[in-house]
Order: sequence, then C-alpha cells, then structure tokens
Amino acid sequence: MVRTLLALKGRLVRGALAHLLDAEGDIDVVGEAATMHALREALRDNPPDVAVVDADLVPLHQLARIAAGDPVGGGRLLVLVERRRAARVRPVLAEHGRRVGFLSREVPPQRIADGVRQLARGQVVLDPELVVAALEVADSPLTPREREVLDVAAEGHPVRDIAEKLAVSAGTVRNHLSRIMAKTGARTRLEAVRIARESGWI
Repeated sequence: MVRTLLALKGRLVRGALAHLLDAEGDIDVVGEAATMHALREALRDNPPDVAVVDADLVPLHQLARIAAGDPVGGGRLLVLVERRRAARVRPVLAEHGRRVGFLSREVPPQRIADGVRQLARGQVVLDPELVVAALEVADSPLTPREREVLDVAAEGHPVRDIAEKLAVSAGTVRNHLSRIMAKTGARTRLEAVRIARESGWI
C-alpha cells in the first residue's frame, strides 16, 4: 500500500480525490491538509510515502526545503501545478527530480493515481505539457532569492514576517523588494506579484 497524504485547497476537491484514490486498492489516503501549516504537521507526525500537493498551497522556497527532506524524510511529493505557472517547477525539478513529480492540475484523477505509484517506486513523474509550457515561458529576471521573497510576499506577510520566514534582516527584504519592483516595472508589491505570476516566474 502506498500511504498518501493530500494537501489541496478545497474540502470538496480533497474529498473527491481521496475517494478515488482509496478505490484504487493499492493506495491508502492517510491524511489531508488544507494549509501549509497543516501540511508540515502531517509530514512530521505521520510521514506518508507520497504527498499530493497543490503548488499554490506551498511557497516555492518551502517546496524546495520539503523536497530536500525537511521534514518529509524519505517521502516524495507529487505537485499539481497550473500550466501557466509551469516555469516555477524548473529549479525544484533540477535538484529533486526523483523525489518530486509534477503534473498539470488538468490531468484526470487516474493520472494522479499512476503518478503516486510511479513516484513511490522512485520513477520520474513529469507531465510533458508542463515541460513544453515551462520552456515557452521567458527566463525570469528575478534571482532565486528574489523569487523566494516575492513568493512569501504573495501570502500577504509584512516585511518583518518575510524576513523571519527567510532568516534574513528586514533591510535585506526591503532591498530585494525594491529590486523586484524595478525588474518587474511594478509600482506596488501586489502588482509585482501579479506580474510575476502571469509571467510564470513564481
């Protein structure tokens, strides 16, 4: 049995997918999470073999940390992402391709079930359409650190909280945000987030 955790937005979506996966016979849904905090608690307290994760639920910097083994241990992540945001998978995929799989949100549930099995066996799981979409997106002008800052800023946190989450000073965060706004041509932080998301940079 592949012990599987579902970390997706929307109780109806999670419930429907849990029902479909449980019906597979060789997949056991052992938990559900609706927030990043709940996901981290579930990974720590009852680590699954595979966690199916909504890309919008987990900031990019947290996804990379979880993929590196904090705190998921020997488990693996199957990340569901919108095609228009495919570019965000590249840095994580490059370093953690056998621990993290990526599928489009538009794939049928059976493809997710197959992806869970493949990832549990250590196979690479990657939606070809996401690869094409990622290659079509223009290279991001943002540095990896700037993308992390903007990813956390997108959650609506003030500068002090962003600094605490990324273990840097508030001044450093302000400097990053200034450069981000200059590179994106945005007048506000909210506009910078919108531009970066529409461009597939975060």
